[in-house]
Amino acid sequence: MHGRVKIKTTAQQEEEKRKEREKKLKIYVAARDACFSKRNEGIWDDEALQLTQQLLSSNPDFATLWNYRREILMHLETVKDKDEVQKIYEAELSFTESCLKVNPKSYGSWHHRGWVSARLPRPDWARELTLCDRCLSLDDRNFHCWDYRRMVVKMSGVPVDQELAFTDRLIGSNFSNYSSWHYRSTLLPLLHPESPEPPSPCREPPQSSPPPSPQTHSHRVCEEQLLKEYELVQNAFFTDPNDQSAWFYYRWLLGRAEREEMISCVYVNRDEERVAVAFSRPVNAQSVGLFLVLDGQPQRVEWRSVHPRFKQSPVWICNLPPGTISDITNERNLTVHWTEKHTHRDCALYTGRTESWCRDSATDQELFRSELSVEKTSVLQSELQSVKQLQELEPLNKLDSMRSAYYSDLCSKFMIENTILKMEYAEVRVFSISDKNLTTLCHLDQLLLVTHINLSSNHLQRLPPQFAMLQCLEVLEADNNAIENLEGVYHLPKLEEVLLKNNKISTLADLQTLASCPKLKRLDLRGNPVTQTANVESELAELLPSVTDLLL
Repeated sequence: MHGRVKIKTTAQQEEEKRKEREKKLKIYVAARDACFSKRNEGIWDDEALQLTQQLLSSNPDFATLWNYRREILMHLETVKDKDEVQKIYEAELSFTESCLKVNPKSYGSWHHRGWVSARLPRPDWARELTLCDRCLSLDDRNFHCWDYRRMVVKMSGVPVDQELAFTDRLIGSNFSNYSSWHYRSTLLPLLHPESPEPPSPCREPPQSSPPPSPQTHSHRVCEEQLLKEYELVQNAFFTDPNDQSAWFYYRWLLGRAEREEMISCVYVNRDEERVAVAFSRPVNAQSVGLFLVLDGQPQRVEWRSVHPRFKQSPVWICNLPPGTISDITNERNLTVHWTEKHTHRDCALYTGRTESWCRDSATDQELFRSELSVEKTSVLQSELQSVKQLQELEPLNKLDSMRSAYYSDLCSKFMIENTILKMEYAEVRVFSISDKNLTTLCHLDQLLLVTHINLSSNHLQRLPPQFAMLQCLEVLEADNNAIENLEGVYHLPKLEEVLLKNNKISTLADLQTLASCPKLKRLDLRGNPVTQTANVESELAELLPSVTDLLL
């Protein structure tokens, strides 16, 4: 068999590989132990620098070695001149770049590079941005690189418009780039903030002012730019309806609204000697400094949220001591002070009146202004039509259940907002939104004064805890839904009628919260599974003794 190459067996190959691994491991362990020994002895010399480089080149995720390496470099700063330090740190950048080639998502390598760049006497930020561009072109979801890029942008003062153009390029090459969409959401409020002057909501900054750098706090985005973003994101989800990235960004665009912090409503009732206060955002009244003054005299009251599940709530209530305001022949003046925000609201309870309130309407507050302007409403209507087109174009590729549910909830949200505005224009306390395909309830804090609500013939599955904010509610109509949970019908002091025909109430436990409503007289449960329960009538009579008109 002369002249033929001997073929090694698999067993021989494995044995040679094992010996090679053992040899490398011994070298690695010896170098590691030498590093630890030098560090314990406080030695920061060139040999230690070489040892750490040898180890980190093969394992760039050894955090202790990066820490030791930084100690060495800080020592060298004290014994070298500025030009030598510049050369040392430039070599360090080259070294970290080689480590990133081993593991492009090495936290230790990126962190060390950021540390070196911040200490470099003459940093080359353009080089760092180029490195980021190169790494992101290989993996546009490398969040370590994104974090590093944001640091470089902040340190070098890269203009926001330049970074926004960068996201344009990445999104243009790949719509499925969640990181780029997210970065874009942080840049837009800086480059296109909503102007405080209404006449020019997208006013250009003065020519003498340089574009801002993306390192300040977030603001709302002007509507003109939002409309442009809708067009961009629509192109994305028409290109790939299944991709989540653009849909997440789209949801962010639809939520660009902030409200002024204030007391939006004070309600007082003589019969229950009760005060309810509504805020423009959820608060903890027990910690924000909420005080009640009656006819100039501070009152010792205990504030509580409308539902035990809420530590933060937009609506809080308290009871005054018995006999404080019950005399209908006396006029009383209340003031609620919110000391944390240095604001207050007055409310006068006139002679002969059993209740009174003082509030800003949703129209006065411009509560839904940023989301319901003419331009934005028309765009949203167009967007909903676009979704329908997508379903027609790809009937076998339907929206997933979560996205479909989101759109249904979004439609419900806008319908409720429009109904609130119509109710306030009509100056009534009746909220009727039946047969509108509602899937969720929102803005319930705006319904504090409502006495009659009609939610019949929708697709509601529950009345959430927020429903307890309807502190003036007397009649609840919710026939023909899919309601199986009444958690929010809790301690509603004026509630007298609850109509729940043709829902999915299945157990007596589902009705337990109704027992907390002291004035409940009429209850309609026809068409609910619970009516098939044995001895249901007697059980309900025991559970709800105040009910005199029970329909099963």
